[in-house]
Amino acid sequence: MLKTNRDKLIKISVQGSVDHPGTPTGTEYNPDRMRMAQATPTMGGICYNANIGDCCMGIKGEHTEPGVTTKNLTSEAHNGAYNTYSCIGNVAKVVTGDAKGELGRVTGMHGGPEHVMLWFPQETLEKLTCTDQFLVKAYGFGLELTDYPDVVCTNLDPDLLDAMGIEEKDGKLIVKVAAKIPGYLMGSGKGHYHPVRGDYDLMTQDKEEIARLGLDKLRFGDIVLLEDQDNTWGRAHCRGASTIGVIIHGESDRMGHGPGITTILSSRKPIIEGVLDESANLATYFGAK
Repeated sequence: MLKTNRDKLIKISVQGSVDHPGTPTGTEYNPDRMRMAQATPTMGGICYNANIGDCCMGIKGEHTEPGVTTKNLTSEAHNGAYNTYSCIGNVAKVVTGDAKGELGRVTGMHGGPEHVMLWFPQETLEKLTCTDQFLVKAYGFGLELTDYPDVVCTNLDPDLLDAMGIEEKDGKLIVKVAAKIPGYLMGSGKGHYHPVRGDYDLMTQDKEEIARLGLDKLRFGDIVLLEDQDNTWGRAHCRGASTIGVIIHGESDRMGHGPGITTILSSRKPIIEGVLDESANLATYFGAK
């Protein structure tokens, strides 16, 4: 098991509520790569038939967010803390309504709308409403691998790190991943000045290339390797760098956009290697159906 500074980390409460879907006039129609208008649902709300473990490609949705989309609606500062302190794998508890007391997990943070997505079992989803609220025990902000100072951890619950079963070999970290993504396919969000919240997108407009690489089978919650991507102090292309991320939202036909990836491990040095394994998905690590 990797040595970390988990005993030094602060576990703190943050809270959000369901962010209702919104479609400002005209935005429900998105131009696809053939310049044809497509009417699709957008982000937000409670998604009953798209969750971790399900394919995020080829669905009729624009940046579909799996499970429950949440946001702290009280202020920008409070939502900033909700996004920054929440880490993938954190426990989330329903604190209102018919599902009060039931537990789920954080599955990702979506930059732009500044959403935090939560996984709950299907029976819990059926009890929720768009007025429900959720308490997250935020834990993982500031996580470090004490034996690997060149690897930066972001957005990662220490318990999820342990569950991933990362192996150490010849000074490198061997991580099970569902897919390997070439750096040249990374688009919207690249160049952002920090990786500690939000995501950036895999571009999917070249359908033939996506199919050739087997990326047309990506799932919500997949653990993926981003090749030649440095997410240590920002998001940049760097030959030899490696980043591990999680697929947190669905694809898009908008130029430069596609499935979103929240980053969890990154190194500018060639320390992180990925080994393909279909089980590398949050659904596996959360024990989800």
